[in-house]
Amino acid sequence: MKLVIAAAILSSAIALDDGLARTPPMGWMSWERFLCNVDCETYPDSCISEDLYKRTADLMASEGYLDAGYDHVNIDDCWSTFERDPVTNEQVADPDRFPSGIKSLAGYVHDKGLKLGLYSDIGTKTCGGYLGMQDNLELDANTFASWDIDMLKVDGCYQDTDMMGQTYPELSRALNATGRPIIYSCSWPAYLDPDYGEANDGEVLKELAEICHLWRNWDDIRDDWGSVSSVIDFWKRNSTDDPFIQVAGPGHWNDPDQLMIGDNGLSHSEERSQFALWAIFAAPLIMSNDLAHISKESKEILLNKEIIAVDQDPVGHQGSLVWSSEGSGDGDTYGGETRVWSRLLNDGSYAVVLQSTHSMGTATKVKLESSMLEGWGEGVKFTARDLYAHEDLGEFEGEMVAEVWPSDVEMFIVDLV
Repeated sequence: MKLVIAAAILSSAIALDDGLARTPPMGWMSWERFLCNVDCETYPDSCISEDLYKRTADLMASEGYLDAGYDHVNIDDCWSTFERDPVTNEQVADPDRFPSGIKSLAGYVHDKGLKLGLYSDIGTKTCGGYLGMQDNLELDANTFASWDIDMLKVDGCYQDTDMMGQTYPELSRALNATGRPIIYSCSWPAYLDPDYGEANDGEVLKELAEICHLWRNWDDIRDDWGSVSSVIDFWKRNSTDDPFIQVAGPGHWNDPDQLMIGDNGLSHSEERSQFALWAIFAAPLIMSNDLAHISKESKEILLNKEIIAVDQDPVGHQGSLVWSSEGSGDGDTYGGETRVWSRLLNDGSYAVVLQSTHSMGTATKVKLESSMLEGWGEGVKFTARDLYAHEDLGEFEGEMVAEVWPSDVEMFIVDLV
């Protein structure tokens, strides 16, 4: 219980104090699946248009995603015109692809019980070459607020990184001054050296927690296991004292990027792995897929309410790697490794993921020892529940062993008897 209280104190001490994003945001984003496709004549069902977002909102509301907690529909790049309004200087949605305008689209989404997110860039242009916010931060913040948006992702293309320490905080103040509650997603750290978090006693991370609700740290994720694995390896941090892990909590989250579940590039095992580990990371759960064409198996993963509950645990403590066969003396003949991850939860229990990164062979027996979990010690008795099988496994003393297939995971809640 002391560990739970300590985590809560740490989180509250550095929280962005506006009541937003007290748990990691959940929803859907267009980028990875639909990119910047603006050819609506050739691709009417997959171009960046109000029809795409309305159709997605309909499916989220009718197919159980909203009930499971996915409540944001997020527009990404390529929604605007290339020039500002000549009279007001405001950004304008493309009139052919968004004939009703963003405010009307927000109303449609809100009527479904959902929220609308928007995308922009802190620089002169977006990554797709559309309008950026540079020199117009206050104007754009007020414009977006007048459109009733609920979340804003701000990229960092076309701006010198030396300016970002001024512009991202300035935009945070401008958004707060609008009076509308808008979750602010920053891409600032994704443009810095990957070791920025350890520099100067984590000063950039501390500032991010004061101005942003979530932030990207690593490369854009792609729909292949190599990309997803590189993100997981970035978060292969084995200490709760790591500055990246310490900074996460209610109101301010590390964002490892979108969920690739339901797309074409991951196997079923790899989809299970991403979902389980994102929950351990206390990550935003933002899908990027075509909800009109998703397999039953992928949908089942995305709607696993037991794993979602881990991700949304109110104390907001980000988990970490607690054991790996790499360097442990348990050599892996054919490459890859086995890992044990854990995350302390609000009630004092732990969420645990046993992972195999092997790409060949059969299942590997992976052992969880009670001494791997902070505060437990050796030989203690505990219970375990399998979160994918939705099954109580009974009582164990000191350790439990599970078979984990290549590129797969098993996930449990373990609690002291």
